[in-house]
Amino acid sequence: MIYLDHNATTPLCKVARDDMLPYLSEYFGNPSSVHASGRETRAAIDQSRDRLARVLRTQPHELIFTSGGTEANNLAVLGLARSCAGKGRHLIACRTEHHAVLNAIEHLQKREGFEVTWLRAQTNGLIDPDELTDAVRDDTVLVSVMSANNETGVIQPLRAISQICRARGVLFHSDMVQSFGKIETDVAWADAASFAAHKFYGPKGAGLLFLRSGIPIDPIHFGGAHENQRRPGTENVPAIVGMASAAEYVEQDYELEQKRQRELRDLFWYEIARQVPSATLNGASAERLGNTLNISLPALDSETMLMALDLEGVCASSGSACMVGSVVASHVLLAMGLPLELAKSAIRFSLGKSTSKKDVTITAAIVSDIVRRTNARGSKKTQQIAV
Repeated sequence: MIYLDHNATTPLCKVARDDMLPYLSEYFGNPSSVHASGRETRAAIDQSRDRLARVLRTQPHELIFTSGGTEANNLAVLGLARSCAGKGRHLIACRTEHHAVLNAIEHLQKREGFEVTWLRAQTNGLIDPDELTDAVRDDTVLVSVMSANNETGVIQPLRAISQICRARGVLFHSDMVQSFGKIETDVAWADAASFAAHKFYGPKGAGLLFLRSGIPIDPIHFGGAHENQRRPGTENVPAIVGMASAAEYVEQDYELEQKRQRELRDLFWYEIARQVPSATLNGASAERLGNTLNISLPALDSETMLMALDLEGVCASSGSACMVGSVVASHVLLAMGLPLELAKSAIRFSLGKSTSKKDVTITAAIVSDIVRRTNARGSKKTQQIAV
């Protein structure tokens, strides 16, 4: 099997798995319990928080553990908007955001009386900071723009966005789920930032929200005083430990690893473009994550290509993995202005630490062969109809 879907999820790294094992067996106490067994797991959570704070260069009390990136995004968007509702009810975001942000903002718009300005994505996937400047109003309370897109890999200008927000006294949240461990992560640019362990070789079921000290947030769940009364629920101790270990694991060599993956990605695109001249590269003119390649194959829909790739032992996707197995036209590419035909024919390949030169060259040849066979069948059917 050739696994080229690392933006959907990554395999659990050995160091995280090894560090998690004791908390799946001998250290099982509830971390809210006052007895010795509870104190052991509480210490593991505290140590993990300290380790993650060092990686992110922030303070431990500014980190809130969640069940994953979706919950972290929901907590940031819903919690911050509601806590600031007395100051204003205007939000700003872009249509290329992950659905965890999009749907939360749409809920606030439809059900809680908030107004939303949707920034346009340019054809390369980037937002225009000048448009953001013009969109900010006196009643704007929150801007949410992701650091790097999960489908195209396009990296947004967070520093410029941050400067605009701070100059106008507006909170800025960034979904950093896809970028952590791939590019420099500087939470100093944001007031809140979301992370998910399984995107950087950690376990599923663990996430993190950075919330700058002193910023109030309304909880979106109720039932306990955990996480300083910001996120109730018994903590997933093994997953939290694994997340800390995985964060240290990816950060130690991310620059060299992303350089390696970028070279493989570019070779991959070169081979596809050479063998399938009709293929187009989405987000080509923007800076992108080194591991992400999003292409459109005209006259070949995403579902057909993904099924054909799967039969050949290649794992890829058509976009976000959070749509419960559905294959639909990418909302990201449509927001970038791609025609429906190209958006419906998009495939995302995302590389990882295990990806080799052989993997990408073999996959490029497989893609070419699938396109050739599909075109041949289409030509034969046309001839039969003509007869």
